[in-house]
Amino acid sequence: MPIIVNLDVMMARRKISLNELSERVDITPANLSILKTGKAKAIRFSTLDAICKTLNCQPADILEYRDEE
Repeated sequence: MPIIVNLDVMMARRKISLNELSERVDITPANLSILKTGKAKAIRFSTLDAICKTLNCQPADILEYRDEE
């Protein structure tokens, strides 16, 4: 899929663990892990909003589009 999830990069930049982020965003660590590894098929805007607020970033810092050519 041409959508790349860079959540792990932003988490490393902000020095926040998966468990800490999951608590702050109110999402299970398992679901956050699925998102972090790029295996998720969708994300709710409310979840994306909470992640961006917590990590103090923009959606484009987490999600990236790459054309598959």
